[in-house]
Amino acid sequence: MTKAAHRKWTMHWFRTDNLFPPVTSLPLLASLIAVSVSAGPREQWYQSVWCDGKGGKSEVLLEDHRRIDCLTDTHAIEVEFARKWPEAIGQSLGYARSTGRQAGIVLVLKKPGDEVYWNEMNVVIDHFKLPITVWKLGP
Repeated sequence: MTKAAHRKWTMHWFRTDNLFPPVTSLPLLASLIAVSVSAGPREQWYQSVWCDGKGGKSEVLLEDHRRIDCLTDTHAIEVEFARKWPEAIGQSLGYARSTGRQAGIVLVLKKPGDEVYWNEMNVVIDHFKLPITVWKLGP
């Protein structure tokens, strides 16, 4: 590409009205929409629904700027998708230490195959006798 061609291309794509190239293919547009729809609800939706149902407060900000997914009278709870169960263990224990409440995890299972993560998490919690209450949300 010549310098002049590169400059023209750069000027074209970095104008504010060209931040995103136009989608001119109908099949491409349909597949993009299908992917975004099939992704399902985000973690925050599950968190809000579950927490509201338990009478808790969602997204509670701690002094160190971490956010507890759900804080009830008795528990500091991390809501997490099944495959991220190891992160949920650490976060729930950290929230419990910071709040003086019991650690809790709501594990979101989106499909029957996610049961393997639920089982593995419980094996680890039982093996190390971790003081964490767990709830399963999903199939």
